[in-house]
Amino acid sequence: MNKLKRVVVTGLGSITPIGNNLKEYWISLINGKSGAEPITYFDTKKYKTKFACELKNYDPNIFFSKKEQKKLDPCAQYGILASSEAVKNSEINFSKEKRERIGVIWSSGIGGLLNLEESISDYVNGGRFPKFSPFFIPKMLIDITAGFISIKYGLHGPNYATVSACASSSNAIVDSYHLICLGKADIMVTGGSEAAITQSGVGGFNALHALSTRNEDYKTASRPFDKDRDGFVLGEGAGCLILEEYKHAKNRNANIYAEIGGVGMSGDAYHITAPHPEGKGIIIAMKAAIKDAGIEYQEVNHINSHGTSTILGDLAEVKAIQKVFHENIYNININSTKSMTGHLLGAAGSIEAIASILPLREKIIPPTINLFQIDKKIDSKINFTPNNAIKKEIKISICNTFGFGGHNVCILFKKIDVKK
Repeated sequence: MNKLKRVVVTGLGSITPIGNNLKEYWISLINGKSGAEPITYFDTKKYKTKFACELKNYDPNIFFSKKEQKKLDPCAQYGILASSEAVKNSEINFSKEKRERIGVIWSSGIGGLLNLEESISDYVNGGRFPKFSPFFIPKMLIDITAGFISIKYGLHGPNYATVSACASSSNAIVDSYHLICLGKADIMVTGGSEAAITQSGVGGFNALHALSTRNEDYKTASRPFDKDRDGFVLGEGAGCLILEEYKHAKNRNANIYAEIGGVGMSGDAYHITAPHPEGKGIIIAMKAAIKDAGIEYQEVNHINSHGTSTILGDLAEVKAIQKVFHENIYNININSTKSMTGHLLGAAGSIEAIASILPLREKIIPPTINLFQIDKKIDSKINFTPNNAIKKEIKISICNTFGFGGHNVCILFKKIDVKK
């Protein structure tokens, strides 16, 4: 077997509840901006939770024709926009590339939920024998965004979707990384999108008692590791990374953000929605990523935690980090950017990968906002980067992502020395 290829990040793009592009997103992160607002998409009178992290000032008519909107659920719209920004950001000229060596792996935890919800409602309440749109099935498919992106740029490399609930986009990044490592592709467009702030989305998560119901104080409702957290805040949007084989990137003089040093994946084998209480699967994934990277545990400076603001999830993750790093945990800045963006479900890993990469370059770690008093079950000496960003030079950043079903993914990013 040939030596594995090195993989670097050469492009980033995002559309999030706290910024409709990469620059806005980063500025909001370091300024600790909350994206939570009352839900505007539907009447919330019958719902326990009446707020979410919606996109702000998003108008599909600016980006897509009426004809295109008939084919594109918001989930796909967000993915196309984030990938377009990432491609532009990477300065790739596809006409000069071997397009069969460029692929797309895109993800979502749920996919075209609004389309599914509206189409079935129209069918049931049509009054006369209704007709489904010919776009009904393709519009709700999770893989369809990958298809649209590859069609847009004429990319003939590997093309598919990954689905692992809230770990979906992290799995997309890992699969893309592995394809380049193995020499199966030179460039991969990868990430995830989600648009689940719908009646069934909010109602379904309310039924699971997963969402915060802090309706009178929604701005501070997403409060990872805080003693008064009561559930996550639903978010929407998309994130995209352009991954590239290192020598290929160097040969075209690409702007390199970071290198993927290692990845780890595992299963909890415990429960369909609850994490393993001792973080067993998380431990396996984190240790695997560190081993894959060939680094020492004390070299890790920053962990962008999954940190959803749920009672069980936050405790399990902190226990796992303690068991992996022992005393070294006190030298690591841990944060949860979900305190600002809410939880983007299947797209969470992609926007949080961006929030793990940019600190390597910008030397600023975004805060965990709304952290007023650490849970008594959590070691108070751990540095969760509370409420304010800090300036710090870091060389290793870890991004944790976990999903219903016990899916755990850990991606380790390294500040790259372009001379090597």
